[in-house]
Amino acid sequence: MQSHVNPSFQDAEATEDWERALISGNGRQGALCYGTPSALRFTLAHEDLFQPVTEPLPAPATAAALPGIRELLATARFTEAAQAVCDIAVQEDQGYAETRWIDPLIGAATLTFTPDSPGDGYVRGTDFTTGVVRQQWSGVTCDAFVSRTADALIVRVTGTGGTLTVGPVDGTPERPIDFSVARSGDDVVLTARFDVPWKGALDGYAVAVRLSRTPASVLIVARAAPGLRSPAQALAELPAGGFDELLEAHAAAHSDLFGRVAIDLGGRREQTLFDAGRYAIISSTGTRPPTLQGVWSGTYSPPWRSGWTIDGNLQAALLAVHSTGTPELMPPLFDLLDTLRADFRSNASRLYGMPGLLAPAHLGNHGRQNHFGPIWCLTFWTAGAAWLGRLYLDHWQYTGDADFLRSRALPYLREVAEFHLAFAEFEGGRARFSPSYSPENDPGGLGAQACVDATLDVQAVRDVLRALVRHDGSDPRWSALLAALPPYRITDEGELAEWLDPRFPENHAHRHCSHFYPFFYAGDAIVEADPALHAAAVKAVRSRLRWWLSEASDEMGYGLALLGVAAAHLGLGEEAYAALVRIADAYWRPNLVPTHNRDHMFNVDLAGGFPALIVAMLLRSRDIGEDGVARFDLLPALPAAWPSGSVRGLVARGPVTVDLSWSPAGLHATLTSPCDRTVEVGHALDRRVLHLSADQPGTLTFSLPTAIL
Repeated sequence: MQSHVNPSFQDAEATEDWERALISGNGRQGALCYGTPSALRFTLAHEDLFQPVTEPLPAPATAAALPGIRELLATARFTEAAQAVCDIAVQEDQGYAETRWIDPLIGAATLTFTPDSPGDGYVRGTDFTTGVVRQQWSGVTCDAFVSRTADALIVRVTGTGGTLTVGPVDGTPERPIDFSVARSGDDVVLTARFDVPWKGALDGYAVAVRLSRTPASVLIVARAAPGLRSPAQALAELPAGGFDELLEAHAAAHSDLFGRVAIDLGGRREQTLFDAGRYAIISSTGTRPPTLQGVWSGTYSPPWRSGWTIDGNLQAALLAVHSTGTPELMPPLFDLLDTLRADFRSNASRLYGMPGLLAPAHLGNHGRQNHFGPIWCLTFWTAGAAWLGRLYLDHWQYTGDADFLRSRALPYLREVAEFHLAFAEFEGGRARFSPSYSPENDPGGLGAQACVDATLDVQAVRDVLRALVRHDGSDPRWSALLAALPPYRITDEGELAEWLDPRFPENHAHRHCSHFYPFFYAGDAIVEADPALHAAAVKAVRSRLRWWLSEASDEMGYGLALLGVAAAHLGLGEEAYAALVRIADAYWRPNLVPTHNRDHMFNVDLAGGFPALIVAMLLRSRDIGEDGVARFDLLPALPAAWPSGSVRGLVARGPVTVDLSWSPAGLHATLTSPCDRTVEVGHALDRRVLHLSADQPGTLTFSLPTAIL
């Protein structure tokens, strides 16, 4: 199997910086593979290894203050409204006197292999199809992967012997950790005990390592496991078997996921990054979705604690999961939300005195709304659970799984709706949302983020209510609130407004673009039916993109990916491509792991957003309506830079699998549905209707004048 490792890219960057490491992972565990011929390093992390640092508190009891907060917002005292929440919180618990963060996802341990034969000519690379990281130099080869089937890091070094040490990651923990190392021959167990003064917190973890030697190679098998156990137990949990045997089983599982889609853009860099992004998301989705850093960490203090940020980050990371044919990577999100549901209910009750769900922007090993402040007034963000509801709906749209819709999606959506039914105020027959928050923007760039009637609130709540009315129309309140949702606002500059209230001026010099939420997904029928709204959305996207492409912007690459997806949905091929090029040039390091800012902060949100942007340029699908027809468009935002190409395995809502090839002469599509289905397919000015039989491919060909491309 060693000879079958075929790196998808190679470079010669020998590094001691874990953020520039090559990555391998099975979703549950991740390994950062880096170092030099003098010392190879493997830093392990685990999806559940959040060190208990900050005791969770109940969300502050601000429900009784809601009328006063609404009055402050109505009279434009926005900073006072945000400060009122902070004051109440501190009076209730002094723990709120300082900003409270979720607990950090930390690195578990670093394995250091010191070769007997260092040498020159170092090169490294990752095989995306198998998940194997290879490091080589004169006469020495080191292959490493994190097995999906054996749940362990597997390393084989050939061409040299060496010694192995195991120790904590570099740095100082934010709370003390008691480390101990037990060694028996070449077997090593590192045990970490946490200093935790509150009940129910994780007590520690163990990293077990077994080293075996033959005349030809050294085999290292390692596993990080949350929870304390004896060294003997930790070693007993390691898998048996040789490198080739373990790799064969792992590669079959990993390759099945990675191979669902294949794209050919003529070998362009964006083609490689499409693969690199999908590889990172597949490798960091386990029983939980990817955190901000996937399933990798080499520090005790990762940015934003490397939890799950749901005001756009996590949504971007998961945005291509369905459309690239890997729907099984989505239920880990729903499983996570199930574990946090009680906290969401408590947030809604304590913050607003209402039933239903309120999800905070930052999730970790709890879902309590603990993180907010006088500027970052995140208790005012009530749209989080509704936005997550779109992911439930998309899972049904992309899988057609009626049992999932009935047993998981609709119950969740009902609870989301219960909150908004109680929360919405009515004025002149129109629903109002106060307080409100458009992540993480401040109207006019003036510093106060507190607001009312953020456009996102209306968009996300509308998605929830429409789904309930269609699939579970038993409660007339859903239809009543749906009918009362306010219309969109077009600014004096002719742009789709980020805030419906005209008191709030636009602020395009900002990394977020949450008011384009519908265009990240299936679109907005209201916008599509109104030429003025469509033109306003186009102008707003272009205005936000103008800032992003200037030198003033230097942050949050995934935000640019979402903006590019919105541009692609609106048919702006060159604008979408401009976003793609800026991302490709500025937000990927030689290890082909993206960064949050330009060459700063290891981060995987963009690893999902970048493939999603390419997909959006090639395929745009609508929600399946009551007639059951799958409606989608081919090459809706094809740039001039891609005059020809092909892609296999894209998925439109339905689901319908779409294989495409195109050239200046025409477009050929092969479509496959798992059930009998009518599809309506558009390209440029042409639309076709095709009736598909279950599992029987159907084909369409569009002849294209060169001018269309």
